[in-house]
Amino acid sequence: MTPAAPLIRLEGITKHYKMGGETIAALAGIDLQVARNDYVAFIGSSGSGKSTMMNILGCLDTPTTGRYFLNGRDVAGMSDAELARTRNEEIGFIFQSFNLLTRATAVQNVMQPLIYRGVRPAERLRRATEAMARVGLEHRLDHLPNQLSGGQRQRVAIARALCSEPSILLADEPTGNLDSTTAADIMSLFDTLHAEGQTVIIVTHEPDIAAHCKRTVRLADGRVQSDVMNAERTSFRPRGAVHA
Repeated sequence: MTPAAPLIRLEGITKHYKMGGETIAALAGIDLQVARNDYVAFIGSSGSGKSTMMNILGCLDTPTTGRYFLNGRDVAGMSDAELARTRNEEIGFIFQSFNLLTRATAVQNVMQPLIYRGVRPAERLRRATEAMARVGLEHRLDHLPNQLSGGQRQRVAIARALCSEPSILLADEPTGNLDSTTAADIMSLFDTLHAEGQTVIIVTHEPDIAAHCKRTVRLADGRVQSDVMNAERTSFRPRGAVHA
């Protein structure tokens, strides 16, 4: 049987920035594949290249050299309109700061990506309600963000990402603004989504978050320092938790 094509394939990816008269290599030659239904964390310290990697994977930035294939398509060959459509349909973004509209209800926030896709209102509401149920917030549809806890707001952000039925959930420090117990709840939700077949990519600086994922890619100085499968994964424990 022919192996399934990877969802993501990076070949010789570099990214250079000009700062004054100096050229900074944020990424210095990345070769990497991500399979469908992978559950991978990119980890590294400040300046390691992980934020640049997230921007490239999310089609928010383009590499200086190299090729990025997403779902078999060379991203470099996409027009601006195709890139925008890819970001809206293929990639579900989840941010540390939630990025919710403060004057919109939870379900209205979840519907936002579908508005840009021209989905009819009744279908938008149906899909948004289903996404809210998937994250356990079917009883919070009409609540405003300031009426929700931090964990609930992050669940709304995850529901919004799921609403477009994306190929990838791309989460940037998704537990960074949460207390340790709530962070454990969010990681448990990612576990459930992965078990349902979702591809999950998390960008983090926290070792316990990375170790909980199925696979950890460590970046340093714009290169892949290590790429390991976490065979001994255990249930995520809140930072500072007492082990019985």
